[in-house]
Amino acid sequence: MKFLFDLFPVILFFIVFKWGEGNVAAAQSLVTDTMSGLMSGGSILPSQAPILLATAVTIIATLAQIGYLLARRKKVDGMLWVSLLIITFLGSATIYFHDDTFIKWKPTVLYWCFAAALLGSQLILKKNLIRVMMEKQMVLPEPIWARLNLVWVAFFAVMGGLNLYVAFHFSTADWVNFKLFGGIGLMFIFIVAQTLMLSKYIKEAE
Repeated sequence: MKFLFDLFPVILFFIVFKWGEGNVAAAQSLVTDTMSGLMSGGSILPSQAPILLATAVTIIATLAQIGYLLARRKKVDGMLWVSLLIITFLGSATIYFHDDTFIKWKPTVLYWCFAAALLGSQLILKKNLIRVMMEKQMVLPEPIWARLNLVWVAFFAVMGGLNLYVAFHFSTADWVNFKLFGGIGLMFIFIVAQTLMLSKYIKEAE
């Protein structure tokens, strides 16, 4: 359930973009009616409407996520705050300049923030964040924990670079598809491979 909650903005981004692609005139009208005062020049091309509408909805969805957690007095993960900051800044720039370059950088910035947090905590604070998150499920030798942390750093660094490659070598529609299916698919494959390699360390249920 938490997995779907975390992916809510990404899924909504995909759905709204696809709707905008299939209903360009309606999407352009909706963007013009609701966001003209937020955009440079106040008007956009029909082809720009789907990504602008999807971006605006994603900002709102991320705010709603945090609002929901706060209303229920639940902890808001630090990375969710970081995600809100990134999507608000880059999303607002995308809407104002009606330029999808900014929003296409969002996954990369977030991935690289994850990588920097994991690497910085290990090298500077001497704290292994992967161990903090996973030590209740498995017991690993200290060198394995250190390697596992670095493997996650490498994964996020590569994912950030791959996002940029797809974003600026393929169409926006292709990038939107990759953002949902490619990103989630690669994450799933990575986690399954990691689980298989570490299966002997996973604690058995008492």
